[in-house]
Amino acid sequence: MLGLELVVVLGAAVLAGNVAGRRLRIAPPVLLLAGGVLLGFVPALRRVHLPPEAVLLLFLPALLFWESLTTSLREIRSNLRSIVLLGTLLVFATAAIVASTAHALGLPWGPAWVLGAALAPTDATAVGVLARSLPRRDVTVLRTESLINDGTALVIYGLAVGVTAGNEHFDAPRVGALLLLAYGGGTAAGLATAWLGVRVRRRLDEPLLANVTMLLTPFAAFLLAESIHASGVLSVVVCGLTVSQSGPRAGRAATRRQAEDFWSLAAFLVNGALFVLVGLEAQTAVRGLTSADVTDALLLVAAVSGVLIGARFTWLFTAPYLVRLIDRRPQQRLRRSGYRVRVVSGFSGFRGAVSLAAALAVPHTVASGRPFPDRDILVFVTFGVIVVALSQALVLPAVVRWARLPHDTGARDEHRLAQVTAIEEALDALPDVAADLGTDPELADRLRREYEHRLELLRSGDPDDPALHREEQATALRLALIARKRATVLKLRDERRIDDLVLREVQAALDIEEIRLERRR
Repeated sequence: MLGLELVVVLGAAVLAGNVAGRRLRIAPPVLLLAGGVLLGFVPALRRVHLPPEAVLLLFLPALLFWESLTTSLREIRSNLRSIVLLGTLLVFATAAIVASTAHALGLPWGPAWVLGAALAPTDATAVGVLARSLPRRDVTVLRTESLINDGTALVIYGLAVGVTAGNEHFDAPRVGALLLLAYGGGTAAGLATAWLGVRVRRRLDEPLLANVTMLLTPFAAFLLAESIHASGVLSVVVCGLTVSQSGPRAGRAATRRQAEDFWSLAAFLVNGALFVLVGLEAQTAVRGLTSADVTDALLLVAAVSGVLIGARFTWLFTAPYLVRLIDRRPQQRLRRSGYRVRVVSGFSGFRGAVSLAAALAVPHTVASGRPFPDRDILVFVTFGVIVVALSQALVLPAVVRWARLPHDTGARDEHRLAQVTAIEEALDALPDVAADLGTDPELADRLRREYEHRLELLRSGDPDDPALHREEQATALRLALIARKRATVLKLRDERRIDDLVLREVQAALDIEEIRLERRR
């Protein structure tokens, strides 16, 4: 019965946290985490634990796939150097600094490196939710950094756990080989899965079947990569980015709309549930702390949190200047960012469920059968650092206001460019297409006038243009009439003059028309 209760509690917590977040203007993940901590005091929920396998094998592939689908590949190419440096060298540096700090405060080197590797990567889902108010370029860099740094961190993590448990030995060639396998094998697995998935979708005309294929794609990519001991995380990311380029050419409009609606809802629920589950782990982390005093553990949390923030700021205010000394090409100078942008990026290094899942996945015993050293401290400190990191979201809005970042109009301008160019091409093709279809000339002429009117509005861009106000009035009128038609159809159903199935079909057509009009407002 607890399973059903947990589903209801998680759903209610996600709903309440997001509603409260919007009303209080607080980032919902912060409230969801706090709600999970409070729910942990409910006796029936104290038995609830966040299985690391559920995060790494179930939640993570789905969330990373959606984040990859909704990330700009063009921006990634433009900022590839920064992204690669943040996702590799910064991860190594962060893991080393955290490990050194933890060792200086009493942890043996083995557990210290495990802690450093678990906390080195930023969380893609947290960054996607908490940093969406930033300009597009900065959000892309932060999100992509979070998408690829998990692969680097998990290689370090696996090696650190293996060495500590007595199952591995450390040497530079082995680390290099593991990284090469993780990145090379993960990339190959992602490309292969995306190629196969897109080809299958193109052969399926039924939207439900095509989207079942898309649902299986991230898990297949993760499984294929893990089966060859490569990075499943990187495989899913590469697969998602590839599908985002070839996917729009595959399938029908109904398939794409269904996929968009499903993935946006699924990602929202899974992401919210993860933050609540992380909060629920607070009770377990505190009760499981037996090998150290709570005060000493909290001191370690504070020290590691400070080191993480300091390491990120140090990197952001040193690495770019070193790169500038090496690369002085004019096109690179245009992409330089000021110190205010780097301060915002420094406050956006959130940690999340992946870090906690890594800490929870640490084995309880080593090869000799003895308990894994300081495992309880690793879990407690990881949870504490996640709380501190997500708390940065409370000050991020103030930091963004202080930074006075320029308003990003690039997406709006490109949206208008796409609409104008598409309508111009459609007008050029209209005579030939109408002739091929045998369309009535009067109907073709009416459609041409409608397209020309829409094109005039787009080219104007003047908010005070009378034609634009007439268009807004026409849209409002159409929406009002749709509401009247919907009420009429519902009345026919209530009078039993039409069947419920007929109602759904007519209402679906009205809903599509309403959505189309709402997006033009």
